[in-house]
Amino acid sequence: MSDDGELGAEARERLEDLVELQPTKNKVLQDRWGMESGSDVHQYLEGELKDYYYRDEDSLIRPTAAATALVEGRELDVVAVHMTEDEHRVFEVLNAPDDESESVVAILHKVREAFDDPELGTKPVKSALQSLKRKGVVDVVYRTVPTYRLAVERERVERTND
Repeated sequence: MSDDGELGAEARERLEDLVELQPTKNKVLQDRWGMESGSDVHQYLEGELKDYYYRDEDSLIRPTAAATALVEGRELDVVAVHMTEDEHRVFEVLNAPDDESESVVAILHKVREAFDDPELGTKPVKSALQSLKRKGVVDVVYRTVPTYRLAVERERVERTND
């Protein structure tokens, strides 16, 4: 990435490949980009496109919503985000971007109550929060403990299951 934060021509083309091929694997990108190994692909992604991709629950590579909007040349009005059921449930109970952020335990209790799941543990909630953070729809506010809230308005996010 250049110093001003904009993508160079090669990075832009490779980002377009990510959007076109999603969800994809290192091997597919390795072949497309003519790289020696999957490790080279990983290094490139982390070095040049770190803010533009994430790995889903199956370790498939997906572009962030911002990456897709950039490639498609549109404003980031509605964000299409791939979510598991746990991520969706957590997303539904999180506070809005302008509201107070909440701890994992507070969010856990809200999910348990909203979805009548008294046996739900903290691990799936923590995992969902971290995944949603990587996807760009959750912010972390560090206080005594990490706390969470939506990074974008709920109505700007459309859940996808592909």
